[in-house]
Amino acid sequence: MRKDVARAGRYKRHARVRAKISGTAERPRLCVYRSLVHIYAQVIDDTKGCTLVSASTVDPEIVKDTDGKKKSDQAEMVGLLVAKRALEAGITQVVFDRGGYKYHGRVKTLADGARKGGIKF
Repeated sequence: MRKDVARAGRYKRHARVRAKISGTAERPRLCVYRSLVHIYAQVIDDTKGCTLVSASTVDPEIVKDTDGKKKSDQAEMVGLLVAKRALEAGITQVVFDRGGYKYHGRVKTLADGARKGGIKF
């Protein structure tokens, strides 16, 4: 399968998911982006159109701890970090946006890490 065809499929799935969910001030959206090497998470308020909290494997807080770990372990660390930052910002509940990816593997592990950190979905 060509790369652009697979990417277009993910964009379609993500648009389908985004048509059903939206982040509000009371319950913002936890959006996940997964690249081949890194994983990124953002908590977004769609009514204002701004990112409230973000975390990724390239954050200075956890970049030294991710060396030599599996990608799924890194995803859990990102989930815990985004949950910690969200709780500091006063966010306790979010809507999960899987970004067109299957709820499986690193995406599921990130969500479990965020739950473990204290965020409710």
